[in-house]
Amino acid sequence: MFELAGIIILGIIAQWVAWKLKTPAILPLILIGLLVGPISTLISDDGTKWLEPIWNGTEGLFPDERLFNFVSLAIGIILFEGGLTLKRSEILNVGPAILKLITLGSTITFFGAGLATHFIFNLSWQISFLFSALIIVTGPTVIGPILRNIPLKKDVSAVLKWEGILIDPIGALVAVLIFEFIRIGEGYNYTTEALIEFGKIVIVGFSIGFAAAYALYYSIKKKAIPHYLLNVSTLAIVLAVFVLADFFAHESGLLTVVIMGMVLGNMKVEGLKEILYFKESISILLISILFILLAANINIKDLMLLYKWETLLLFGIVVFVLRPLSVFLSTSHSGLSFNEKLFISWVGPRGIVAAGISSLFGLKLAMQGEPDAEYITPLVFMIVLGTVLLNATTARLFAKITGVFLKSSDGIILFGASNFARLIAEYLKKNERRVVLIDNNTENIERAKLLGLEAIEGNIYSDELMQDVELNDIGYLLALTGSSTLNRYAISKYASIFGENGAF
Repeated sequence: MFELAGIIILGIIAQWVAWKLKTPAILPLILIGLLVGPISTLISDDGTKWLEPIWNGTEGLFPDERLFNFVSLAIGIILFEGGLTLKRSEILNVGPAILKLITLGSTITFFGAGLATHFIFNLSWQISFLFSALIIVTGPTVIGPILRNIPLKKDVSAVLKWEGILIDPIGALVAVLIFEFIRIGEGYNYTTEALIEFGKIVIVGFSIGFAAAYALYYSIKKKAIPHYLLNVSTLAIVLAVFVLADFFAHESGLLTVVIMGMVLGNMKVEGLKEILYFKESISILLISILFILLAANINIKDLMLLYKWETLLLFGIVVFVLRPLSVFLSTSHSGLSFNEKLFISWVGPRGIVAAGISSLFGLKLAMQGEPDAEYITPLVFMIVLGTVLLNATTARLFAKITGVFLKSSDGIILFGASNFARLIAEYLKKNERRVVLIDNNTENIERAKLLGLEAIEGNIYSDELMQDVELNDIGYLLALTGSSTLNRYAISKYASIFGENGAF
């Protein structure tokens, strides 16, 4: 009981510390996990961990395969939420530079890191390329806190923000597919049977994922699920779909929930935002528990595998060679300056998807007896911790060095997109000022966009606007809604964020 309560308490404390220090939550979570896990063996009287998720195979908090099952289901829920955020329209609208960054850039990282890992650590090709598949993802949970603390030019913030959002579920999908091919291949020696088994997983994953997404969509549309049960019903359905897919094709659950999330996220689902908010809250709790458990489950001997110069060499190649190469090739002819590309190359922290899935796959492959499987989790954790530490501590300084740091915020945000607000916005735009209109009225927003104005449909009472890194260059606030109460609320809530030069 003490250990279970302690994990949750420590997890929420880590989330609070991350919020206070404006750093990605994954950093304090993993550090706490390492402290109460492998590092505690160096200071405890009997050489045991303060927190041991599993020991002697059948004892501990999660004996037998229970840790593996818990991690599988938790990662499934997290990936479903990631899939919900991937919008087809957003991929088409982000521009060729970001599209190339998540395709060409990911391909360069995948093959480059795979080759480097194989030749530097002399690992098998399978493990080397599984590692490279896991580290192609960045993710909004690690990029967001870093960028929110640095006022940057809009184009730079947009590239980093959308890369993180879009590559999260795509990277997870690639990693799952690579893992499944390795797992199936080991059992069938990469023969025709291996391809058939792999195809079976892909077919089951896509078919059940699509079917489940449409079933949930029509259930919501036909009001078959009462509103107060919508969130918990969605959670139950995701878990049921995960288990069902795994029954038809072993290990196809992760792929299925990613597909389900992607399909559902691109439908006009009533209450989708509420589902997302609920899933985000569940994900925060699961992530808090998950990463303390996973870090604590690492042993000192696993960490010692990395206590060699080859580790620094691999880290250097991934961060200082492959990342810049992928960014510069992907953003050629994009209109970004050399310094802007240089800064984007510097900021590439790996996050929750990489760390979570690597631990899950490491557990599975170790149980299966895969050679070199013990390297997967510590290698990925090394990249995650290294990149987050590097970027969280140096991004602000590097932004100033490269000249992408905004010395003054001259953008203007207008709350309200009525005809009067649009007239003012047009005038300001003609005088070469960046103007953003915010309104919860869809018709007003559409009219603003038809005039070529930058407009966002949003709710003043929501905290989403404060999380938007693309609004970092806003320094003036105009509250122009038709309600004096709303205007006063906008001033009181957002003046300190967007009104450094004045709120009116």
